[in-house]
Amino acid sequence: MTRYLGVDLGEKNIGVALSDPMGMIAKPYRVLRHENRAEDARRLADIARAESASVIIVGQALGPNGEETPSARHAAKVAQAIRDVFPEGDVRLWDESGSTRAVKRLYIEMGVPRKDRRGHLDDRAAAYILQDYLDWQAPPQFSTDNRDEGNENGSDG
Repeated sequence: MTRYLGVDLGEKNIGVALSDPMGMIAKPYRVLRHENRAEDARRLADIARAESASVIIVGQALGPNGEETPSARHAAKVAQAIRDVFPEGDVRLWDESGSTRAVKRLYIEMGVPRKDRRGHLDDRAAAYILQDYLDWQAPPQFSTDNRDEGNENGSDG
């Protein structure tokens, strides 16, 4: 079985999610404060090792037509930095467009007060991204994904 780590890169924080040992269900794990690319990569690799995650999924916000945006280029650089310090693992980029908005919308629909939403979006956005990836790659009998094709952007590294 493969365990996965999901990453949502924000300007100030990094949301981290972890899959169950079977690699089917993503759960929020923690929020890290952004330091610098090398330190962020090292901390994410350390978490992956500590939690026995062999695959790291890094969210990459692509433009509306799938084009690379400045934040997408940043995600690609962070993914490469992780690969450099986590050679035993697999680091993949995954289109995360709209993940934070989707989590905010879910909180609003659930009636969670604004004050209780603060500081709880980053790790949940990471879980949203990771669950999207897990659903996409799951065998059809286990998937909750109704799409005909995946959104992997070809940056497997």
